[in-house]
Amino acid sequence: MKSVCVYCGANAGASPLYAERARALAAALVDANLALVYGGGNVGLMGVIADEVLRLGGEVTGVIPTALVEREVGHTGLTRQFIVKDMHERKAMMAQLSDGFIAMPGGLGTLEELFEMLTWSQLGIHDKPIALYNVDGFYDRLIDFVAHAREEGFIHPRNAERMLVEAEPAALVALLKGQRGG
Repeated sequence: MKSVCVYCGANAGASPLYAERARALAAALVDANLALVYGGGNVGLMGVIADEVLRLGGEVTGVIPTALVEREVGHTGLTRQFIVKDMHERKAMMAQLSDGFIAMPGGLGTLEELFEMLTWSQLGIHDKPIALYNVDGFYDRLIDFVAHAREEGFIHPRNAERMLVEAEPAALVALLKGQRGG
């Protein structure tokens, strides 16, 4: 495993804890010698994690659509920055560049990206590990919902198990690397 895609919000969230935990995840990635792949913005949690990985000497690749360069204030200090045509191209490139995926706290875009990667895994498009960074129980209700959908027969148990969950950054990185064989 060489790089991890982190999905996260273009907003910082209501609590300063989210930015603090984004910085902790950045440190865990750099400590594990893993490059960050993310949405390429310089705002919200996206900007926090990218800036911290860079500050710690890590590698950061951003992928941002032309239409969002100004809205999400495209980061200008990255190791690599790809400006792509649209969101479809963004998500495909981020997936191609990554060996695993982490969803930090975020909004609708983060959830959409998380579920697309879970669906692609279910369909056999990729076999990369996918995890929730469950900061302060942020994803508890989502985890409960997925369990409910499984119990109701809409999600096969093996597909529900594709969504790994961890609240501690170092353990999260170790979990992803363990799923990928290192």
